[in-house]
Amino acid sequence: MATLDVIQHLGYVQIDTISVVERAHHHVLWNRVHDYQKDHINTLLENKQIFEYWFHAASYIPVRDYRFALRQMNSVRRGESKYFNRGNESLMQEILARAKSEGEIKSRDFVAKNEKSAHTWWKSSLVRNSIEQLYMQGDLMVFKRSGSEKHYALTEDFLPSDVDLTKPSLDEYARYLYDTVKRSHGVFTWKQLVHLKTGAELKKTMQKVIDEQIDANLIQQMNLASGESVYVDVEGIEQIPNIQKVVKVLSPFDNLVIHRDRLMVLFNFDYRLECYVKPEKRKYGYFSLPILYGTDFVAKIDCKAHRAQGILEILNFHLQTVIQHKADFIELLTVELQRFAEFNHCQLDPDFHQKLKL
Repeated sequence: MATLDVIQHLGYVQIDTISVVERAHHHVLWNRVHDYQKDHINTLLENKQIFEYWFHAASYIPVRDYRFALRQMNSVRRGESKYFNRGNESLMQEILARAKSEGEIKSRDFVAKNEKSAHTWWKSSLVRNSIEQLYMQGDLMVFKRSGSEKHYALTEDFLPSDVDLTKPSLDEYARYLYDTVKRSHGVFTWKQLVHLKTGAELKKTMQKVIDEQIDANLIQQMNLASGESVYVDVEGIEQIPNIQKVVKVLSPFDNLVIHRDRLMVLFNFDYRLECYVKPEKRKYGYFSLPILYGTDFVAKIDCKAHRAQGILEILNFHLQTVIQHKADFIELLTVELQRFAEFNHCQLDPDFHQKLKL
């Protein structure tokens, strides 16, 4: 399946629940997979070809890479995480027992709907924290979703029997991170390699990997005019890509743009997601999306899918650069926005041209 090929190539696809437009993981895959359908994800989960876990955020990851999640799982189990240690021991035991006897559980199975019930019920926050801890320490896995609701099963019941469960050494883990970034990006930065991966030993090991790769002439370090440096896949340098002049509306969590520093260093595109910014401080909109034109990031567009009315509204559009042959760009952008509207099960706002102000 092409969707699996893309996830394996990228190494992970970030999951996000914000639904101003179609959710990020579907958006990322839709841009890369011809005729992508949202049920592809559940099919891959049910076929045990991908799993949900934490990369630098909640993500879909190929099952072939499961062993590299064991380091974090074991760390959570040892109580070393300051974020995933809020579970209630008694409740966690009840959750595991229910999962074993029933085959699957959901958070709402444990939340009180009637305070006069004879059963022992739990507050929703305690249930969420307990299930999250079991998930993060590897006792539970998500085997499907109904909308945004997660269905959990015991990990031992989910994993294929041939999955390698050998905990990777620090060197193996560093090489896994390196290989993932190099394969999916070709040109990358030091920050990408150790993004949110703390620890002096990991950084020391990663530097050793980088030095070996440079010595073997598999990558080159290039210093940019800005003073920043990047690593470049030598094999990629020798290839001449056939770049089509197309327009793509990207997700804020797309693998191409998720590393904001790299985006600025390579493309001179300053991008921040402003849904986390106070309304009065926003410049480009609550959920502005980057627009890629050929090899250049040229604009930001803030859209909202009004699903009840079936309209994709254009709230704001900000062109970030001078575009030659603007008529060609407008034509391609129009086609892409219509396609994006259909992806969101909407029609494009009939007044969208006025909103673009091109």
